[in-house]
Amino acid sequence: MTGLLLLLAAIVVAVFKRWSFEMKRKRRRDYYRNVYLKSDEWKRKRNVVLLRDNWRCVYCGESATQVHHTRYAKRNIGKEPIKWLVSICKSCHDAQHNKSHLFSLDFTFRRT
Repeated sequence: MTGLLLLLAAIVVAVFKRWSFEMKRKRRRDYYRNVYLKSDEWKRKRNVVLLRDNWRCVYCGESATQVHHTRYAKRNIGKEPIKWLVSICKSCHDAQHNKSHLFSLDFTFRRT
């Protein structure tokens, strides 16, 4: 009986940890999407990156309209260095975020 209670307690702890992790992840994502990406700080960073890359997609060379994070500062949203950001066109950005296409497309990183 004690073994069963220990197993049940371990399952409850594991489920709670997973739930807690997902809730924190959702809060970070919501803040990132609904607050940070609409901030003046992000708008300035985005403009610096687009100017640096001459408004060209670093993957295909087409006109860039978006900025892509090559890495995320998970615990420090908004503290990413400029070198972690690249200019990108919508189709390449969609492909970068669509995992099923990542393995079928050959992206070569290029600066123009």
